Amino acid sequence: MIRVSVQPAPIDLATEIAGAEAKGAGGIASFTGSVRADDGVTELVLEHYPGMTEAALIGMAEEAFTRWNLLAVTIVHRVGAMVPGDHIVFIATAAAHRREALESCAYLIDRLKTDAPFWKRETRGEGARWVEARAADADAAERWT
Repeated sequence: MIRVSVQPAPIDLATEIAGAEAKGAGGIASFTGSVRADDGVTELVLEHYPGMTEAALIGMAEEAFTRWNLLAVTIVHRVGAMVPGDHIVFIATAAAHRREALESCAYLIDRLKTDAPFWKRETRGEGARWVEARAADADAAERWT
């Protein structure tokens, strides 16, 4: 089962984890990303192209299913304006064993950081600026090729 949601609403972590656990897996891995307050960030705005973004995330989830023996993948990503502490992304993978769950979860967040069509704008004391892609994210995704 693959579940993908791109939404402006806050992510309900308890509901999302319960959904992954309902598959009867022996191993469930999850990752939750939050807006950092470092460097004076007061707001983060994520933009995307509806339809295109969901298709990209579904493609990543399908690829994870072909690489690992998974029972379920959940990807929930927020868009719109957020403040420090808000959850941006939740990924859960469920498998019969922990290794597949852990590796596939790491794979998905690494791929999401480089291949998902989102655009970030941060607001700080000096104003707003678009966030450039980071070389470290590309390096992390490269290990999966």
